Amino acid sequence: MSTDHSHHLENPNATTPPPKIELISSVPSPPPMPDNAEAMTIRVILPPGSEGNPPHRHTGPAYGYMIRGEMLFELEGEPERVVKPGETFWEPGGDLIHYQDANNLADAETEFVVTMFGVAGQPMLIPVSAEELEERRDRRAPRP
Repeated sequence: MSTDHSHHLENPNATTPPPKIELISSVPSPPPMPDNAEAMTIRVILPPGSEGNPPHRHTGPAYGYMIRGEMLFELEGEPERVVKPGETFWEPGGDLIHYQDANNLADAETEFVVTMFGVAGQPMLIPVSAEELEERRDRRAPRP
């Protein structure tokens, strides 16, 4: 059974063409929202060659869309991947470590938009200590 994700309603009084709407991605079973959740949408611009943020986590899920450039993206337990313009990425937040969000291009900026659902009043990024990274090293996917 498929779900109808259309976001267009017929308008018999319309004098212009209808909007063009394209489903880019869908998360079939999103993670739970934290209590006292706050939604925020941010735009991130990574300078050429930027390593991005050090390993961190988020208090809730995050959903992103790549506008331009390329991002090297890696979550705990998953191999790193390159996200290109028009592609999406997401992470469940919580205990999961977000290892990489680096600019994969040495000669161009990378830009993406992320909507995050975090605990109100808490930081959006929570750094992970070197000790914890070492303790959880077996959870990281093999490096290329």
